Amino acid sequence: MINLQRCAIIGCGSVGATSAFTLMESGLFNEMVLIDVNHEKAEGEAMDLSHGLAFTQPMEITAGSYEDVKDAGIIIITAGAGQKPGETRMDLVHKNVGIFKNIIPEIIKYNQNAILLVVANPVDILTWVTYKLSGYPAARVLGSGTVLDTARLKYLLGRHLGVDPRNIHAFIIGEHGDSELAVWSNANVNSVPLNEFCELCGYKEHRKNRQRLYEKVKNSAYRIIEKKGATYYGIALAVRRICECIVRDEHSILPVSSLIQGHFGLSDLCMSVPTIVGNKGVERILDINLNQDEQMELERSASELKKVLAEI
Repeated sequence: MINLQRCAIIGCGSVGATSAFTLMESGLFNEMVLIDVNHEKAEGEAMDLSHGLAFTQPMEITAGSYEDVKDAGIIIITAGAGQKPGETRMDLVHKNVGIFKNIIPEIIKYNQNAILLVVANPVDILTWVTYKLSGYPAARVLGSGTVLDTARLKYLLGRHLGVDPRNIHAFIIGEHGDSELAVWSNANVNSVPLNEFCELCGYKEHRKNRQRLYEKVKNSAYRIIEKKGATYYGIALAVRRICECIVRDEHSILPVSSLIQGHFGLSDLCMSVPTIVGNKGVERILDINLNQDEQMELERSASELKKVLAEI
C-alpha cells in the first residue's frame, strides 16, 4: 500500500532542496525522504530542514536510499544536470536521459504504485522517458510541464494590468521551452475576455503587448540563470501546487506534462495541456478550443519534441 502522506524527493540540488523546503512548510506530508547520489548532501539537507520543524507542522524528514521509496505516494524526481548559461533545455537531453536510465529502474524495484512527478529538464522528454522506462500507467506519470510558465504569464499580466494575478485565467501550453505558446484566445480576467479587460485599462495594442509578455515568459529562465546561475524558488512552488492537487484530490486544472494520445490531433509524446489533476494523478486531459494559429503553434511545438524523441 502506498501512503499519500509520504513523499520521496530524488535529487538534492537547488531544485530538490528548495522543493523539500516548500513541501515541509505546506503541511501536506507526514514523512519525506531525500535521496541523492551524494548521500552526505541528502543527510545535510534532511538535518537542516528538520531543525526548522519546531516552526512548522510535525513530520519526519530523513535521508535514504531507493529502498525507502517503497510506500511513498508521490516520488518527485529533480535529479539531473543543471541548465548552464547559454544552454537550452534541449541541450540537456542526452545527459539527463542517461541519468534517468539509472534512476527509474531503481524506483520500480521497490514501488510500482506511486505517482511519479518529473521536474528535471527537459521535462517533457524526461516525462516520456519515465513513462516508457517505468511501465507505470500513463495517469501516474506526469511532469511539472508549463505550470511555472503559466504562473509567470499570470504574474506579468497582473503587473501589466494592475490586477491580482490570481484573478487571471490563462495558460502556457506545449513544450516547457522555446516552442511553448500562450493560449490568448481563452484568456480572461475573472470571466472578462482579456482583450476587453485590456481596453478597460486603456491598452489597445493587443498583438504588440501580447508578444512582449510572451517573450518575457519564454525567456524568464534564461534571464534568471544568467543573473544567479539557476532557477529554483518558482519551480519549487509549482511542485508544491501540483502535490496539493494530488494529496487533497482537488481535481484542479493545471498544465502538467503527461502522455498525449489523440488529444489535439497529437499522439505518443508528453507535453503540457490543461489537465485535471487529483489523487490518481492525471484524471483527464481537456481538449480546450484553440484558434487556428494556436493549433498550428501547438503542432509545431509537438514536432520539435518529436524530433528529440526520435534521437533517443
